Amino acid sequence: MVSATKSFAPETAAPDAAEPTARQAAVLDAVLALMQESGGQLTMTAVARRASCSKETLYKWFGDRDGLLTATVQWQASRVRAGRYDRQKLDASSLRDSLRGFAANWLSVISSPTSIALNRLAISHAASKQSNLGQIVLDNGRFAIGNRLKPVLEEGRAAGLLQFDDTEAAFRTFFGLAGRDVQIRLLLGDTLTLEKSEIARDAAAATDQFLALYGRTEPKPAAA
Repeated sequence: MVSATKSFAPETAAPDAAEPTARQAAVLDAVLALMQESGGQLTMTAVARRASCSKETLYKWFGDRDGLLTATVQWQASRVRAGRYDRQKLDASSLRDSLRGFAANWLSVISSPTSIALNRLAISHAASKQSNLGQIVLDNGRFAIGNRLKPVLEEGRAAGLLQFDDTEAAFRTFFGLAGRDVQIRLLLGDTLTLEKSEIARDAAAATDQFLALYGRTEPKPAAA
């Protein structure tokens, strides 16, 4: 068995995508800012102007508009992390802390103005078939975040702390308990403000509810 500390670092639907440089990250932040300010009016010209770079540089770095949007979604989704722990020392307390941290981190990200603008734009594009942004957000947002948390759940099961048959179903349960109706309310314009203390409280409640459903109440039988 590998004895190194296992860190669940940000993953994306394209796991070999390189970490953006500081200059590229500034461009991606400019895209997010434009999404907040102008909604669907997002062009390579506007991004180049806002980021003080040439369109040629954008095409060189990101390929095309969909490539730029993919990198932007990956950049925003990278803010949701699943925590760090030593897999050989995983116990009920560290598992609970990891799940709470993930839920709080995710709630903070989805309730941010940038995520709200990004998701609204993705929905509008999906409805009008204007671009592939809806699928890009699914692949590099929700699905990538799932791939980040599922290993934590599976480690919890391997350690005898969780009991479930279907990892995807367990993840969806936790995702639903953590998010509740927050994201849909924000997307529909509810002026919902989540303070840090409220997010921490909601994350703890979601984790307790999840563990009540999936936590193992009896010791795992010893291997034969």
